[in-house]
Amino acid sequence: QVQLVESGGGLVQAGGSLRLSCAASGRTFNYAMGWFRQAPGKEREFVAGINRSGGSTYYADSVKGRFTISRDNAKNTVYLQMNSLKPEDTAVYYCAAKNTIVVFTTARIYDYWGQGTQVTVSS
Repeated sequence: QVQLVESGGGLVQAGGSLRLSCAASGRTFNYAMGWFRQAPGKEREFVAGINRSGGSTYYADSVKGRFTISRDNAKNTVYLQMNSLKPEDTAVYYCAAKNTIVVFTTARIYDYWGQGTQVTVSS
């Protein structure tokens, strides 16, 4: 069983930065990890993903060049560095994990989820 806890969300002005963290209770070095987000009235969408080793990363087109996903397997933690934030980035951000080699962009594939952290970007 894996438990995920996100932190680092908050209120920031457009153009600002935030760094989200996702701490796992168990050893997740065999898990692909993903960040998703959900805005009010919208479906949960893929933001970024990273494979077991951290050697491969994937991003939604909307965040490419602005967000960076990384992981520290020794600390069982995954990060999402968010730069040049826009009001449309406002959402609850969720961390997800699946014991697999492949990084999936579909939310329903993932087995474990955190409780989410709110990110609000003001214009």
